[in-house]
Amino acid sequence: MTLFDHLTAWDNLLLAYRKASRGKRSHPNVAAFEYRLEDNLAWLQIELQGQQYAPEGYHRFFIHDPKHRLISAAPFHDRVVHHALCNLIEGRFERSFIEDSYANRLGKGTHRARARCQQFARRFPYVLQLDVRQFFPSIDHGILRGLLAQKIDDERVLWLVDTILDSGKDVLRAQYEIVYFPGDDLLAALRPRGLPIGNLTSQFWANVYLNPLDHFIKRGLGCKGYVRYVDDLLLFADDKERLWMWRAAVVGKLAELRLTVHPSAHPRPVTEGIPFLGFHIFPDRMRLKRRKGIAYRRRFRGLLRQYATGEVGLDVVNASVRGWVNYARFGNTVGLRKALLTREIVLPR
Repeated sequence: MTLFDHLTAWDNLLLAYRKASRGKRSHPNVAAFEYRLEDNLAWLQIELQGQQYAPEGYHRFFIHDPKHRLISAAPFHDRVVHHALCNLIEGRFERSFIEDSYANRLGKGTHRARARCQQFARRFPYVLQLDVRQFFPSIDHGILRGLLAQKIDDERVLWLVDTILDSGKDVLRAQYEIVYFPGDDLLAALRPRGLPIGNLTSQFWANVYLNPLDHFIKRGLGCKGYVRYVDDLLLFADDKERLWMWRAAVVGKLAELRLTVHPSAHPRPVTEGIPFLGFHIFPDRMRLKRRKGIAYRRRFRGLLRQYATGEVGLDVVNASVRGWVNYARFGNTVGLRKALLTREIVLPR
């Protein structure tokens, strides 16, 4: 069987459905798909095998956490296809990813990324934090397609990759400010670019896209203290001069990927604290960012008002508190949690 045959096999499509529906079975679109599950999967299989599959439009909405981002949610049957594709190709790329890339990978995540950041902050006195500008809107389809084709040799799987890429090429166009690189002409503005924020494929392909940069930093520059979470890069070293040299080299490597960084980034002592993934990380402690505490205090008080009027039950309030405590407890936040949660007394109705 070819890779495409495995991708469109019934067992893989059923597994893809189960992954896509996890925690969402009560949503109307998921419930509607499940109501005629066998028929829907069979039709999806026929469309894929005949290369007649065409993604539908995205549902778009903005979030502010903390950046203003446009989220594009694909219809559920498209999300099943995304999972079916990633089930088959993730393993081919996962082996090539570096250890200290933490986003959207099994066994990684934000907690481990913060812990690794603090570990390096204890070993090195200086850090350079780089944030890629307009990362998802800037991802160049031609470059990404070339990186994917290095490990995918099945033309029908590449057809599906192209189909998904093409469906998202205009989603973030309004969020992209054109950047011209050396050698560009005016036609550079027409290059297909952008991955919808919200697609499983986009999250995975973001790691594929920056994998050459990860290896350049680790092997080419010899940076022993390096952490990446999506487009947030941390480089640690024993002196600022080396970090300034590395900064110039990273900017040059990113230009090969048609990416840029925020120009204000500069080396600084780790003792100043590193703002990373919702916390300020110091060698000896982690502090929750102030805006995170303020935001949850507002949410908590809003939930209490809704509880008082009967709009939500005590179980909803408890679930929210448990979720926030599980998030905040990874930092030195005992005092904050006590101050925030013990000022209000919630009595069962």
